[in-house]
Amino acid sequence: MAPEYRAGGLVVDCGTRRISVDGHQLELTCMEFELLAHLVAHPNRVYTRRQLMELVWQQSPMGDMRTVDAHIARLRRKLGPGHPALIRTVRQVGYAFDPSPAPALPATD
Repeated sequence: MAPEYRAGGLVVDCGTRRISVDGHQLELTCMEFELLAHLVAHPNRVYTRRQLMELVWQQSPMGDMRTVDAHIARLRRKLGPGHPALIRTVRQVGYAFDPSPAPALPATD
């Protein structure tokens, strides 16, 4: 049986290959699904871009690894304004899935 992961309003169903946020199904590409599912399956573990290329894309990284950054940016947009912090950037290292990100601070005037 394929695993299902839940974090806040995020549900990743690996059996049906569906991901939803707050009850709304996301339209993801194959690689976006694979990337998010991998990160969610290993919460709080920090992955370098190189590691993600090897584990998710299953290829040795050569040259520009900005494709990982582009996929992360698209995933954050698709997760919506209430959930982009689920994917945490670790400066100078890579990315991690944070199932309990700090709540957004209220705007100050």
